[in-house]
Amino acid sequence: MDLFNREIVAYAMSRRADSEMVKEMLEKAAPRLTAKGTMLHSDQGVLYRTSGYRELLAEYSMVQSMSRKANCWDNAPMESFFAVLKTECFYNAGELTVDELMKQIDDYMDYYNRERYSLKLKKLSPVAYRTQLAQSA
Repeated sequence: MDLFNREIVAYAMSRRADSEMVKEMLEKAAPRLTAKGTMLHSDQGVLYRTSGYRELLAEYSMVQSMSRKANCWDNAPMESFFAVLKTECFYNAGELTVDELMKQIDDYMDYYNRERYSLKLKKLSPVAYRTQLAQSA
């Protein structure tokens, strides 16, 4: 999530939380995060503490950010997003297969970025907010 406009820059899903999933997400995000020294925040999960992850961040000139234990403030925007995702995307969807759930999440991510407006973004979607500011600059 880009904290500027709350746009989901990149995500990856897998049947297993593993290094390949994290690598896929970083490879999707890197072309969109071109500013040298872009800060990428994560929780303290084991996948974000590996040397491979740190090497990949260095390859893309990104800076790792990780809060200390029991300090959730940096992670709060993503935790809030996950709550919204669960509520709006699949809590009321009934039983879904893993493939159906992944498809529903893909569709929701597109909806969230392009259509779902936010009061914090002046009733614009994340993409519309970014586009409007780029045109006025």
